[in-house]
Amino acid sequence: MMRTFFAGAVAIAFSATAFAQTAEQPRVKTGDTWVYQLTTEKAPNGWVQTRNEFTVERATSSAIYLSVKQLGSTQPANEIFMGLDWSLVRNVNGKETIVNRPFAFPLTVGKTWEVGFEEQQPNREFKSEQRHRKYTVLGYETVEVPAGKFTALKVESEGQWVAELAPAQNVMQSAQSGRNGTSLVTQVQNAQAGAKVMGRYYSVIW
Repeated sequence: MMRTFFAGAVAIAFSATAFAQTAEQPRVKTGDTWVYQLTTEKAPNGWVQTRNEFTVERATSSAIYLSVKQLGSTQPANEIFMGLDWSLVRNVNGKETIVNRPFAFPLTVGKTWEVGFEEQQPNREFKSEQRHRKYTVLGYETVEVPAGKFTALKVESEGQWVAELAPAQNVMQSAQSGRNGTSLVTQVQNAQAGAKVMGRYYSVIW
């Protein structure tokens, strides 16, 4: 099972000059907006692409509060909050845990960092799931977006997830007719609890 992920993003331009030795954490303010383009593999030969617009609603000394809306969708925007380094934190097994950290400021070419955690019963299908990602700053590239051309640092993320299936039952019913009338036949199949499924992550962000 694959869960491959690619995100091309041009966020807020860093204040660092092109080819500077380090890129410091940029400041954000209310009203700052950027767009992420997300391409997700749904099947070996199928892909789904979306564009999500992020708008800063409020920034504090410890967090960024944003509204997120899929471009072209009639659904209302979602509200999320991130760390100042765009890290995502949520409750995992009763503890606030960093589950995604695309940047680790200051950024320098060759810098690496990792994010990993294990979650019990993340959904009805999985008894447990382990996730691990490694991030690497590859270097500077020129990227072109509707706002123009920019020299930006390229950050690559690779990782994998491994999950243990939860116990489940598949119920199938069918009707059988004969001389003595019609009867309903029910078959119950137990899913193989404890079996492992796995996949990989891959993302690039500028």
